[in-house]
Amino acid sequence: MAEGDPVGTEDQAPLGLGRRGRLRRFRRIPMRFVLPNLVTLLALCLGLTAIRLATEGAYENAVLSIIAAAILDGLDGRIARALEGTSRFGAELDSLADFVDFGVAPALLLYFWSLHDNRSLGWFAALIFAVACALRLARFNVMSDDPNRPAWMGHFFVGMPAPAGAVVVMLPMYLHFGAGMPNDRSFAGFESLYVLLVAFLMASRIPNFSGKKIGRVPREWFIPVLFGVMVALLLTATYPMQVLIALSLAYMLLIPISVRRYRAYQREDEAAGITPPTTPPEIPG
Repeated sequence: MAEGDPVGTEDQAPLGLGRRGRLRRFRRIPMRFVLPNLVTLLALCLGLTAIRLATEGAYENAVLSIIAAAILDGLDGRIARALEGTSRFGAELDSLADFVDFGVAPALLLYFWSLHDNRSLGWFAALIFAVACALRLARFNVMSDDPNRPAWMGHFFVGMPAPAGAVVVMLPMYLHFGAGMPNDRSFAGFESLYVLLVAFLMASRIPNFSGKKIGRVPREWFIPVLFGVMVALLLTATYPMQVLIALSLAYMLLIPISVRRYRAYQREDEAAGITPPTTPPEIPG
């Protein structure tokens, strides 16, 4: 040892001691945290695959890829809560994946399919939809941290959620593949306006029902619910586009009902002397 070298450095420590010290920096992560993030990454891969399929002209398969990504998006959060594997990392990853899956992918898919016939207007509608999705996700991330929200607000989304927006905005494609609606230049203008309408619903503060509070099924309803789910799955596998048409129209029709229910909760709070928050929390700069 050279003169002046400190005594007891890592090089002079007993064999393996320094290595163990370095290994302590890397903690093992339980699988309950890994599994939900794998589902999120799989959904992200499906969204990117939808973009590739759209560039190749396989529009129907691209639609199904986005639908599959929406299904996985609904599962990853439930898996995380069931396994007690929620984390800030998972929430941020989910938000980034949602922007690609339900903002970028549907916008590009619709532009390649029909909106390009409107040239600048079609591209403008695609851009606005993607921007509305980004704003919707950013607002959701901020409002989810608000401790002053009443418990009943958990039954609602503020604005149309991103997965629902992606499913609903592709209604013209469902009508084409499932009902034979023509896809030509004469309909491109209406489709652009429809995309802008869905973008507005996503960026707006119009309440939409949330399915996140749906949990356990009462015992007496178990068999009917199980039967109904099986019928729905079989119908979706047999007539996917027709089922998507029905789901999209049903969701749009549910929005006025959700608004009425939301206002009923507000009136109940006002009668009890509780003033619910009417503005989102301050967005950090």
